[in-house]
Amino acid sequence: MTGSVSAADTADYGLLSPVWAGTTGAGRTGDRRIVQKLLDIELQWLRVLAGAGIIAPQLPDEAAPAFRADLYDPASLAARSAGGGNPVIPLLADLRAKVRDISPAAAEAVHTAATSQDILDTALMLVSADTLAGIASDTRRTMSALAGLAVEHRHTLCVARTLTQHSLPSTFGLRAAQWLHGIGQAAEALETTASRLPLQWGGGSGTLAALRTVVDASGSAATPLELADELALRLGLAAPAAPWQGNRLPVTAVGAALQDLLSAAGKIANDVLLMSRPEVAEVSEPRAAGRGGSSAMPQKRNPVLSVLIRSAALAGPGCGAALQTAAGAADDERPGGSWHTEWQALRSLLRLASGAAEKLAELTEGLTVNTAVLRDNLLAAGPLVVSERLMATVAPLLDDDGGPGSGKARLQELVTAAQTTGSSLGEKLRKSISADVLSDAELAAQLDPANYVGEASALIDRILAAYPVRSSR
Repeated sequence: MTGSVSAADTADYGLLSPVWAGTTGAGRTGDRRIVQKLLDIELQWLRVLAGAGIIAPQLPDEAAPAFRADLYDPASLAARSAGGGNPVIPLLADLRAKVRDISPAAAEAVHTAATSQDILDTALMLVSADTLAGIASDTRRTMSALAGLAVEHRHTLCVARTLTQHSLPSTFGLRAAQWLHGIGQAAEALETTASRLPLQWGGGSGTLAALRTVVDASGSAATPLELADELALRLGLAAPAAPWQGNRLPVTAVGAALQDLLSAAGKIANDVLLMSRPEVAEVSEPRAAGRGGSSAMPQKRNPVLSVLIRSAALAGPGCGAALQTAAGAADDERPGGSWHTEWQALRSLLRLASGAAEKLAELTEGLTVNTAVLRDNLLAAGPLVVSERLMATVAPLLDDDGGPGSGKARLQELVTAAQTTGSSLGEKLRKSISADVLSDAELAAQLDPANYVGEASALIDRILAAYPVRSSR
């Protein structure tokens, strides 16, 4: 039955994953790109062996034309991978056949003293490196856009919300700066992770025994560990202290960094979804032809970018949990089953984070901030939005026979009355406090939300200083 299924039938173009479908991240993590990384490692290993005098120096160049992914059928490799439990085994069979047609001696040298896990783990690190580089580029765009929003709206008043309710006055600039704070932290973690992606090279069981035998037989002066370090250098990966085939923390480290980015991106998307509701209308997503429409309701303009970013943030933890579970279930010198579980989970996380990062950059670069609506929504709460301040500054003026502190209870009564009757807290305070004690101008200043944004501007400066980026606005 398997043989009757066509490649087109099994291909995954992302039809059910619009957050990453058609993105550069999808290309960086596709099957053909993975095949190319597998081939790149095998070819670079030949070059390492040649450089150490273990094989003839001309063999890598002679064989190089066979190390192109377009010569191999990913669908066939995938179908045949069930035989040995990984795609490296069928790829090696096809590769050796093609190299043998060019150079029998080079075919004999292919995959010398390596094992499937060396090639596949290292390939996934290379795929991660490429994808993380793309994510970093998009994240820099986002950070630049957010820095611009923070500066532009440093003094744009808005209402802060806690537990979905109006709480205190704030500024949209601080909100954007806090978004930058989250993305900046995630970007730093991604950068650190990308700089530490390690080569996996241990041979059959992590001892490099086969390579030791090959080196001894060749008379090369190089040691097996030196050869592994040279391969890491050629591939642009870190040289680890030791093989990590049973220690899966290099994989979980990538997963954790990607999940942090998705969490920070999801926070922004959630806020934009709330603020772009028609009854709130504080921000609007950038317009683009064909985006945001409904198949049944032509009046709708859906915030699709935020919806897709949020979908990635919600899907990411499941993939991350799979990586952590697999790492915790790893057994012996090559995990059975748990190792295999990592592959798709890691690729899914890379795709989700890459797609979300690309869409987040577009969202933040084109976000429309409706400043008049922000102020209207703030003013809709009236003086109640500064009631925290009034507890400290005005309540003592309401102290009565109940003694010190009784004014707080009186102020709470006035606030509750204003909430329940829809009356003005300011008017109630004016009636309760003599103008000789608190003038009209002083009362107005106490009730002005612009006078109660605390250290918002200073916090913006601190965040901008922590993540120095060039503003794109």
